[in-house]
Amino acid sequence: MTKLRSGRDLIARHGETVFNAARRLQGDHPHTPLTRAGFAQADDLGLALRDLLGVRPALTLWSSPAGRALQTLAIIAEHLELDWHRVRTDDRLAEIGMGAWGGRYYADVVGEVGPVITSEGLLLPAPDGEDYPAIAARVSGWLADTADDQGDRLVIMHGISSRVLRGVMTGAAVHRGFSAPIAPGLSQGSIVLVDRGVETVAHVGTGRAPA
Repeated sequence: MTKLRSGRDLIARHGETVFNAARRLQGDHPHTPLTRAGFAQADDLGLALRDLLGVRPALTLWSSPAGRALQTLAIIAEHLELDWHRVRTDDRLAEIGMGAWGGRYYADVVGEVGPVITSEGLLLPAPDGEDYPAIAARVSGWLADTADDQGDRLVIMHGISSRVLRGVMTGAAVHRGFSAPIAPGLSQGSIVLVDRGVETVAHVGTGRAPA
């Protein structure tokens, strides 16, 4: 388990995107805009966080640099009456890199190589893509570098990378098939609260895509 912070971490998945709606593999694509459903999910996240934290909470804002994460944060920040421009971004919070599979239709890739999503909602790494130990290494590096952050923080990121981050933070068992700690999956627009290594689900979104 990583070093425990004194503050709490609220870790959220961004809303549905045009890639999700079209059934394309998204991965670390830098900008895939939210759909109307995605904006609605971000809206629900903002309302849930306002109920939980109140207006203008003392939060450090962190996000993946991907446009879809930053769009989601913009809606949340409006609800919380926080300045979106205070956000800090870090490439280590990005989604799993899908290599040559990135941007392609799921159906086309499945037609070539077989199923790419497991029964647990995990994406198989592409031959030239990123594996789960690599994700664990980068998110662990981010946690170590930000361990001295004071107070609560909000982190907006992605389906697969957030599961690994949460797994590292909560000391989850190493997944036998993927050789990294991986937390249970949550739908897009969901948020968890991690407090001293213990996770609780604060809000469950309505999205369905694994990544």
